[in-house]
Amino acid sequence: MRVKFHKVLLKKRFPLVISRGARGDSYNLFLSYEKDGFVGWGEAAPSKNGKAETVEEMQDQLNTFLKQGIESCNTEFLNQKARKMGISPSAYVALDIALWDWKAKKAQLPLNQLLQLPRPFIPTSLTLGIIPADQVKERIRLMLENSSAKALKIKLGSQQGIEADQQMFAKVLESTEKFQLKIRVDANGGWSTQDAIYMIKWLADRGVEYIEQPLEQGQESELRYLYPKRPLPIYLDESCRYADDVGKWADHIDGVNMKLMKCGGITEALLIIQKAQKYKLKTMIGCMSESSVSIAAAAALSGGIDHIDLDSHYNLLPDPATGVQLIDGVTLPDFVPGHGGILKPQYHA
Repeated sequence: MRVKFHKVLLKKRFPLVISRGARGDSYNLFLSYEKDGFVGWGEAAPSKNGKAETVEEMQDQLNTFLKQGIESCNTEFLNQKARKMGISPSAYVALDIALWDWKAKKAQLPLNQLLQLPRPFIPTSLTLGIIPADQVKERIRLMLENSSAKALKIKLGSQQGIEADQQMFAKVLESTEKFQLKIRVDANGGWSTQDAIYMIKWLADRGVEYIEQPLEQGQESELRYLYPKRPLPIYLDESCRYADDVGKWADHIDGVNMKLMKCGGITEALLIIQKAQKYKLKTMIGCMSESSVSIAAAAALSGGIDHIDLDSHYNLLPDPATGVQLIDGVTLPDFVPGHGGILKPQYHA
C-alpha cells in the first residue's frame, strides 16, 4: 500500500459569494491510494470544521490516521474510527473517496455499479452566488453560453437584506426567461424566521422549486414556524452533517442535502441516504470548492438522489482533474472502472 498527497491550487472563474462571505481561489488536497496495481483517487477541500482549514492541517490529520493502520479494514469501520479519533470529515473524505475508487477499479466496475445504483440521469443545478442586481444579466450569459444546463440555484441571504435578495432574484428571472430553467434558492442560513416566512412565499409565487437552509445553523427549532404552511419544500444543508443528524429535524423538513466534504465521504453519504429514506425525506447532493475528482465520486451516488448540485468544477479555470462532463444538463462521470475522476499528471507533486 502506498499513499501520496498532492497540494493543488483551484482557480475560479467567479468567486462564490454566499450569506456568510466570499470564497475565491483555494488549495485542495488530493490523495492517491495504490495497492495491488490499482490507484484510487480522492480529494479534500479545507473547512473551518474540525481544524482542517489548510491542506497542511488536513494532511497531518490523515497521516495520524494512516499510522493507526488501515489494511484489512472495511470502509464502514474506518469511517467510524475516523469519527472516534476526531479526524475532520473534510480531511477524511480524501481517503474515503480514494478507497471506494480503488475498490471499484479492482472489481473492474464503475463505482455506481459497485454501489448498485443507476447511472446519473437528473440534471444538476448551476450555482449563481450573491452579486449586485446589475451584474446578473452578464453573469448569467457567461454561465449559460455553450451550456446544456437545465437548472439554476440562486444564492440569497444577502447581508444587505431581503430587498437586495428580491432585486437580484427579479433580475435572474428576467435574464433566464428564454432558457426555461428550473430555479432553486439557497439562503445558506441568511434569513431571520420572519424574513424566511415572507421570502418563501414570495419565491413560491415566482416559480421557485424549493428552498434550502432558510435559517442559520443552530436555529433549527424555528423550523416549526416555517414548515406547517410552507408553500415550498424545505431542505437542510448546514444543519445536517452526518446520518445521525437526519432524524433530529425530520418532522419539520422535506429533505436533506449531503456533501461529501461535509459528511466525510461516500461511506457516510450512503448512511445519510438510508436514514432519509427511513424518514421518507427527499435527498440532495451538493458540493463545495471541488474539482472533477470529488465531483465524480459524488456523481456516482447521484443516480439514487432526488436533486443534484454538482457543479463546482464548471467554475474552475482550469479544472486540474478529469472524469466528468455536462451532458444534456447531467453531471455524468466517465463510464470506466472506479468513479472516473483523476488528477491530471501535471499537477502531481
